Amino acid sequence: MAKIRCIGVLTSGGDAPGMNAAIRAITRSAICNGFKVKAIYRGYEGLMKGEVKTFTTEDVSGIIQTGGTILRTARAAEFRTPEGRKRAYDTLIKEGIDALIVIGGNGSLTGAMLLAEEYDFPCIGLPGTIDNDLYGTDNTIGYDTTLNTIMDCVDKIRDTANSHERIFFIEVMGRDAGFLAQNSAIAAGAEAAIIPEDSTGADQLIEFMERGIRKSKKSCIVIVSESPKCGALYYADRVNKEYPEFDVRVSILGHLQRGGRPSARDRVLASRVGVGAINALVQGQRNVMVGIRNHEIVYVPFIEAVQKRKNIDP
Repeated sequence: MAKIRCIGVLTSGGDAPGMNAAIRAITRSAICNGFKVKAIYRGYEGLMKGEVKTFTTEDVSGIIQTGGTILRTARAAEFRTPEGRKRAYDTLIKEGIDALIVIGGNGSLTGAMLLAEEYDFPCIGLPGTIDNDLYGTDNTIGYDTTLNTIMDCVDKIRDTANSHERIFFIEVMGRDAGFLAQNSAIAAGAEAAIIPEDSTGADQLIEFMERGIRKSKKSCIVIVSESPKCGALYYADRVNKEYPEFDVRVSILGHLQRGGRPSARDRVLASRVGVGAINALVQGQRNVMVGIRNHEIVYVPFIEAVQKRKNIDP
């Protein structure tokens, strides 16, 4: 482990509240352990282009409470190719970076796994995604904040739903995972959640309309996971056609779900896994995602984190 002297850190994919808290924890913990820290801007795109800056503790001062990511982020199609990863590896060597910490979701950690495999390069992943869909950790950075944002929005929409006796279909993020939809529905007292994990084969809308709406109740909230084929607009259109007696509205929350100040829970989670990433390197670990399971830090092999499915408990 003596050969690791400099650690690189980047954020990739969609931003998530709490990423800055993770960057702060990584930087300060690394420096405390005698490592040099180099920040890589704009994710893998910036890594391929050499957008690198040496970080000190002052560079991460006053950022724990801010949303987004101070390192910026970008989608990098070229990094999915061997040629792109070669460019990224060349930058790591040129900058004297001996290990890389990647904060991001499934696609970002898949990229780190490929880079680690192809060049025998130490990589550590942190689960930074609002969808909470990475296997091996109870929660991901940004999930709790987003859940609270959705709940706050639904509370406000319910006032209008009740006033006008309307059905509101509210679309939230989580195209392949229904954690946000399911748990925001519970937290906000919604009448139903339509999620991708429902594999019963039954028509979720018909089940809801027949069992979820009572004659005495003309207003209700349905939370729907986003989908290119059957999102909130799809279900609202069906209700308009099949149940014309109801007044239906749609609200797509969109990217406001990703913004805002991270919650206390996300700040603590990000700080713990950030320190955990440095501890992993000190212990000689590599090519793992740092998560928290049952309140304890765990190290999950990349192959499990990105390929195993995290299921909602039925």
